[in-house]
Amino acid sequence: MPMFIDTSPPGQCIFCRLVSGDIPSAKVYEDALTIAFMDLGQVNPGHVLVATRRHAATLLDITAEEAAAVMQTAQRVARAVQAVFDPPGLTLLQANGREGDQTVFHFHLHVVPRHGGDGIALSWPRKEPGAEVLRGYAERLRAVLVTP
Repeated sequence: MPMFIDTSPPGQCIFCRLVSGDIPSAKVYEDALTIAFMDLGQVNPGHVLVATRRHAATLLDITAEEAAAVMQTAQRVARAVQAVFDPPGLTLLQANGREGDQTVFHFHLHVVPRHGGDGIALSWPRKEPGAEVLRGYAERLRAVLVTP
């Protein structure tokens, strides 16, 4: 992901300032739980960020209701991006934590129109640990999953 670091003073999240109207933005959509606005670092025309209105740093900090609302807004925005910009593909991207390449620590999702040769690379090395190891991972996860 392109490197943008939020240089806002501590306690002054740039997205919170945007939600409150303290800084301008090119809003696309908003409702009680979400806000969608144009990314200043447009990868391709129509690149939109969908964020929670309430400050929450990562996916692990939002409620199930907020998670559902963000995905519903992202789908709505993606349909609009498709209708207006007609890209041959779309990528939804969401990063958590510095090591996950998150650069603004307010939960958000990128809706990125995609074109061949647009310079975006979403690849990683396959490690293929084997079926037995995968079953072990699944078992460990099932043991801690909590039904909502």
